[in-house]
Amino acid sequence: MDATYRSELRETNDLNWARFESRLAQAVAEVRADLARLETKVIRWMFLFWVGTLGTLVALLKL
Repeated sequence: MDATYRSELRETNDLNWARFESRLAQAVAEVRADLARLETKVIRWMFLFWVGTLGTLVALLKL
């Protein structure tokens, strides 16, 4: 391999790597946002579950 080809190949690889890194960073950001939304939903359902359980427990204890 001559020096010119090697230089062009290195430049092409660097550009492709930068493109890949930017797409990967975007995908990771999207996954993190999805996880944050999912976490919010799970916490909401957990809260509703515990409120319902507490209400049932209080009602049973009053019998």
